[in-house]
Amino acid sequence: MKLLISESPLQLIPSLAVKVGLNEAIILQQLHFRSLISNNVRDGHKWVYKTYEEWKLDEFPFWSTDTIKRAIRRLEDNGYIISTNSYNRMKMDKTKWYRIDYSRLQFETEDSAVKPEAQSTEEEVQVAPSRESNLPLAITKEIKSNKKEIVEQQLDVVQIIDHLNSSSTKQFKATSKATKRLIHARLREGYTLDDFKKVIDLKVRHWLDDSKWHKYLRPSTLFSATHFENYLQEAATLQPENNRGYIPRKPFELNFSKGED
Repeated sequence: MKLLISESPLQLIPSLAVKVGLNEAIILQQLHFRSLISNNVRDGHKWVYKTYEEWKLDEFPFWSTDTIKRAIRRLEDNGYIISTNSYNRMKMDKTKWYRIDYSRLQFETEDSAVKPEAQSTEEEVQVAPSRESNLPLAITKEIKSNKKEIVEQQLDVVQIIDHLNSSSTKQFKATSKATKRLIHARLREGYTLDDFKKVIDLKVRHWLDDSKWHKYLRPSTLFSATHFENYLQEAATLQPENNRGYIPRKPFELNFSKGED
């Protein structure tokens, strides 16, 4: 029974192991833990300073040094670990300093739901703490900022599609990946929620009662890169008419037919 949790256990999350490999996931998790308690700060990052032999002696006595080398090199090659020996005092010292590229892990979390520090599940070796509570403050703020931006973009998508549906009697879904991709692309270009509504209102007025063009009241046409700016420029040349649509602005004309008063 002494072999059952008689010392500090290693943590392993199955979803991370599936993504990066079993050995690599164990090393990545342990590097994360060592980074949290490290006092080696360089260029705004915490680093872990170890030789391969120290990794074996201190962390992974059940592996050979060659196994540790291969796993670390795979993590380096795939961009999960950043390493350097430039912080060594002597040039002849080739011992590496390691840190995790948290931005890469965060990106993959958004795309594939791989969460290296996810909440615990029944399959986990040990209950893992919340990632945000353990990350350095600057990284935590960046993650929260990214989450806030994602939420705001999703709200914009919902409002835009709701406006299109209510104006055109269509039933497009704000959850469509293609629709979200188009809207997010235009938002990244600097267009606003109001710009989307202007384009929708313009084309609803032009096409809603036209049997030929009615089918083009759709996100793929209205929000495409080739059409959106043109439609917005067209809307800029029009003015509201009793909040029911738009009429062309009339150019100012001088009337020379009348004499002087």
